Amino acid sequence: MKRITLIVVSLIMGAGILFAQDAEAIVRAARNRISADTQSSRSRMVITAKNGATTERNIDQYSKDDAEGNERTVVVFQSPASVRGTRFLTIDKSAGGSDRWIFLPNLGKVRRIAASESGGSFMGTDFSYDDMSLMNRDAEKDTSTIVREENLNGAACYVIQSVPKDNDFPYSKTISWIDKSNSVVYKSEMYDKRGALLKTMESGALKEIQGRLTPTQTTVSTVSAGTSTTIYTDIIKYDDPIPEGVFTTAYLETGRAR
Repeated sequence: MKRITLIVVSLIMGAGILFAQDAEAIVRAARNRISADTQSSRSRMVITAKNGATTERNIDQYSKDDAEGNERTVVVFQSPASVRGTRFLTIDKSAGGSDRWIFLPNLGKVRRIAASESGGSFMGTDFSYDDMSLMNRDAEKDTSTIVREENLNGAACYVIQSVPKDNDFPYSKTISWIDKSNSVVYKSEMYDKRGALLKTMESGALKEIQGRLTPTQTTVSTVSAGTSTTIYTDIIKYDDPIPEGVFTTAYLETGRAR
């Protein structure tokens, strides 16, 4: 009887390990779903306050990996005048960690974003600096498990819980709804260190762009504050050449790629 019990326990444990590995593979597929050497976009950002009032900002974004596999992204604010000329650079390093800098025209200089600021609001939006790098996070950094399967947006989805292995990550866990057929992440819930739901992120308005199924609308909502920020992507291009000089602090300061 003991031997049978041990065999059953072993089978259950083995199934649990396989389930976790499958979940990690699903998360990895979702984050690596779109393959491109570069990505350029022009978007409209709508920030909605608790009382329903809205403000709009127009941004350009450029992304390109370097030879070492570091993922680099630059965000340029084009309007309104109050934020025009603000430029932000983030480098998500393949070895782990991120470096971030911002240029604010009213200060006239580039400032490095300290690690202690990473959970803070990005330019008054519902995105934090960490959220800007969330989809670049390596799946191996979390312990992921499939908690259930259910339909969302008319699609069959895996519902996957990811718990960070590192204590520096701002969320205690994330729960994501990932389409079984195309690996699109339709929704993510981010929980704070106390286990309370802090934010939700929802993607939609899928379009086929250069052979890639691309969400063109993303909304991040801060639950307790009752606020949200929606990014509507009007133009997106894959594999267009982007000068290396764009991904430098010199570009942040001058707006010119040298």
